[in-house]
Amino acid sequence: MKLPTDSEIRDLHAQYAPTREAFELVHGHCQIVCDLAEQLIVRNNLEVDVDLVRAGSLLHDIGVYRLDGSGYIRHGVLGHELLQELGFPEELCRFCSHHTGVGLSRDDVVRQNLPIPPGDYLAETAEEELVMYADKFHSKTTPPKFVTAAEYQTSVLRFGAAKAARFAGLVERYGVPELPSRI
Repeated sequence: MKLPTDSEIRDLHAQYAPTREAFELVHGHCQIVCDLAEQLIVRNNLEVDVDLVRAGSLLHDIGVYRLDGSGYIRHGVLGHELLQELGFPEELCRFCSHHTGVGLSRDDVVRQNLPIPPGDYLAETAEEELVMYADKFHSKTTPPKFVTAAEYQTSVLRFGAAKAARFAGLVERYGVPELPSRI
């Protein structure tokens, strides 16, 4: 499988970002997620496809640029569709649609009446799980910020004990990445 280079990924972000600010926010977030995922790979001596994790991290939020005010939850599906349209392999497209929260099941989508096609959007590979997990430690809020494991654990609890337990299991499996000092 041929993966895009960092430069090609940056160019995609620049091409689809509606503004310079959007580019800086989303591409910057993706770079941070990539750095955190790579840190976890090294620390845990994980046997994963490092190049796939890198490309998946750098592209996982590209769908944010396609949002039209109709629900942030759609950004993953929109990113998956964009990468498919561009001819990228399914293994790469899935990073977009399978990183939300600690995973969305068909039941979650239906029960919550989410504005995405009913289906399972769960990390199925070690690479997908790693990117999904690393993504939890940085938020694109205004201003962007790093999120501690305790903060995310509290936040995810609003979606039920099972989601909180899933995150706790990820913390146990991978540990907590070292986060830069807050500014």
